[in-house]
Formats: sequence, structure tokens, C-alpha cells
Amino acid sequence: MRNYMKVRVKELGLPATRINTAGCLDRCELGPVMVIYPQGTWYRYESQDDIEEILQTHLIEGKIVERLQLQPDQ
Repeated sequence: MRNYMKVRVKELGLPATRINTAGCLDRCELGPVMVIYPQGTWYRYESQDDIEEILQTHLIEGKIVERLQLQPDQ
């Protein structure tokens, strides 16, 4: 999924966007997760469709994808 996201960010021409690999991030039990900085918004994802929604909604439109967002207590 990371490689897919790297390709899509480049295709979409999203400036100043970097996709990094990280370890557990202390949320391993929730499955694959990502955090978007500088906001510090956490998401879980299960599919390429989820990644597309995060890219479009969060990075392009500047809105939170509430159905995928992780809360601080999770």
C-alpha cells in the first residue's frame, strides 16, 4: 500500500508530500495506519479505495475522512 500511495502522490502532483515507512507507531493492533503531519491526523486503511479517499479528501480538499480517522483514545 505504501508503494501504491507513493505512486499516486506523484501522479497527483501533490507538492511537499512525502510518504515514509515507519514501524508500529504504537497502534499495531489497529492494522495498517498512517499519520498526516503537520496536523497529526491518524487514519486506518484497508484498501486502495481508502487510500484514494484519504488523498482526495484530506490532502486535496483539506477535509477529515471521518470514517477512517483514528481517535486519540484508540
